[in-house]
Amino acid sequence: MNLVAQIAMVAAETEHHGNVQQETLIFGVIAIIVFAFLGLVTLSYKNVANRHSAKADAWAAKHGKDGHEAGHGH
Repeated sequence: MNLVAQIAMVAAETEHHGNVQQETLIFGVIAIIVFAFLGLVTLSYKNVANRHSAKADAWAAKHGKDGHEAGHGH
């Protein structure tokens, strides 16, 4: 047997095919973490207009009924 054939046989013996699902599980975990973080960022903007209702009321009092009335929950 020549050297090239021996190297090929050693390479074939050491080649390992594991469980593909287990090897790629980390990609799914990373995706879940990223989407959970983005969901938390989205939820952090919930009800923002009402948090600043004093500013909205002051603006409405200053500008009267000419200004827009949408978006402040009043």
